[in-house]
Amino acid sequence: MDIVLVAGLWLDGSAWDAVVPELEALGHRAVPITLPGQGDGAAATLDDQVAAVVAAIDAATGPALVVGHSAACTLAWLAADARPDTVAKVALIGGFPSTEGTAYAAFFPAQDGVMAFPGWGPFEGPDSDDLDQTTKDRIAAAAIPVPEAVATGLVRYTSQRRFDVPLVLVCPEFSPEQAREWIAGGDTPELSTARSLELVDLDSGHWPMFSQPKALAALLDEAAGS
Repeated sequence: MDIVLVAGLWLDGSAWDAVVPELEALGHRAVPITLPGQGDGAAATLDDQVAAVVAAIDAATGPALVVGHSAACTLAWLAADARPDTVAKVALIGGFPSTEGTAYAAFFPAQDGVMAFPGWGPFEGPDSDDLDQTTKDRIAAAAIPVPEAVATGLVRYTSQRRFDVPLVLVCPEFSPEQAREWIAGGDTPELSTARSLELVDLDSGHWPMFSQPKALAALLDEAAGS
């Protein structure tokens, strides 16, 4: 199966470098996405980034598994909203689709038109405890500022048919039990309405593509097979 991989804020397609060979060894075609506005010097909007994910789905050899990480869980879900017939499943890693009408990812102040990586301070604790300092330094050095028009872009869904697309929520720095509580409490309305949702645990921090690439690939392989 084609597996479209979309990393979260400040990361481009190279974030999946350790995961791609694992997926290919399991018989899949891995398609890591570098989104518009990620190091190409061009202005980009949220719509531009959604369009890039949709284009990868359209180029797939068959129904695809679309993987979103962190904030890009929303990108993956927006792509499923646009292509409910050709997305076989969506896998969400450490994040939840944003609610209709909310900003995509305006989590930190923007300056000079971009939202830069804020350093590791906001992510101390379970998010990053499994990353050694060398890996943290490498991620920070490669971090790409997010265009402000992407971060502040409003999320707009177009089709109720997105809720027919099966979902698997990979729970890294939080547990499936915590996620169930958030969903039941109405904190993630898109998941509350999903007709098929599976929660799976992964013993890692927020960036398992760096700390647990083999285990993550195994979970994605299972998601693709099921």
